[in-house]
Amino acid sequence: MIPKEMEERITRLHHVERWRVTAIAREVGVHHATVRRVLLAKGADYAEMVRRPSIVDSYRGFIADTLERYPDIPANRVYEMVCERGYPGGPDHFRAIIAQHRPRRPAEAFIRRTTLPGEEAQVDWGHFGKIQVAGGHRWLMAFVMVLSHSRQVFLRFFLDMTMGSFLRAHIEALETFGGVPRKLLYDNLKSVVLERRGDAIRFNPILLDFAKHCRFEPLPCNVQRGKEKGRVERAVRYIRTSIFPSR
Repeated sequence: MIPKEMEERITRLHHVERWRVTAIAREVGVHHATVRRVLLAKGADYAEMVRRPSIVDSYRGFIADTLERYPDIPANRVYEMVCERGYPGGPDHFRAIIAQHRPRRPAEAFIRRTTLPGEEAQVDWGHFGKIQVAGGHRWLMAFVMVLSHSRQVFLRFFLDMTMGSFLRAHIEALETFGGVPRKLLYDNLKSVVLERRGDAIRFNPILLDFAKHCRFEPLPCNVQRGKEKGRVERAVRYIRTSIFPSR
């Protein structure tokens, strides 16, 4: 027996959203045979259930090729691309379709991090290639700060990664958020960490003075542990693939 609410959801996904049985099973977390049993009990036609074509079928080759070339591209960007090529469907179940085709990475064990409101923000720089300015070309850098609890993003572009730009971006971000998180999590940037030997860290004294003034604790994440600041890395990736897809 499965809950009544799950039966109603299965029925709605099948009749209203026009999902396939396997996609419904993956979405609600049950075996595909259970989905078929529920649908048959609700009067669904078995032959239609098995053979029903999908409007996305003619785009699956393009989707698979795009994900093979750009495995980290967001689902909403792929959806925009297929719409530009004539796809008439809605975005509701497109994430499930993308999940079917996205290349699987080897599983890595990690502990899911949860934070309280105002507890933590994550900070990083993103590189966006070069742009032409008066007198030549300059590197375009993006300062990104993400509130870990709400996922609210602050974004500011600079033409350098100097300490002055770094601190100015902090001030603008904290003013935008209307407060200071208790902890700011960083990668091992030179603006933050001058030297590291195991657990021993020598912080940049300028950042320490700034942290003391603003009353937050700077926390460099462990070396080669990107998931510790996954929220800001995902934000940078989203900006790169959705706002600057050609960079």
